[in-house]
Amino acid sequence: MSNPKFEIKKATNGEFYFNLKAGNGEKILTSEMYKSNQGCRSGIASVRVNAPHDVRYERKGTSGNYRFNLGSRRRGYRRQ
Repeated sequence: MSNPKFEIKKATNGEFYFNLKAGNGEKILTSEMYKSNQGCRSGIASVRVNAPHDVRYERKGTSGNYRFNLGSRRRGYRRQ
């Protein structure tokens, strides 16, 4: 993916989350909610480390309506 961009947002409840956007501006990932901005930044760092490893994805859904969760080694996903 060329030129991905992470954007941190603050929700109305005061928690933080991030979106990952592709080079064309399309949103391709939305994170869970974090209590702090620093926690959100740690989540971004985790995505950068774990996203390249196919075994860390838990895939859900049916044909044409897919979702996934990206896990980390800390959460029990295998290292490739």
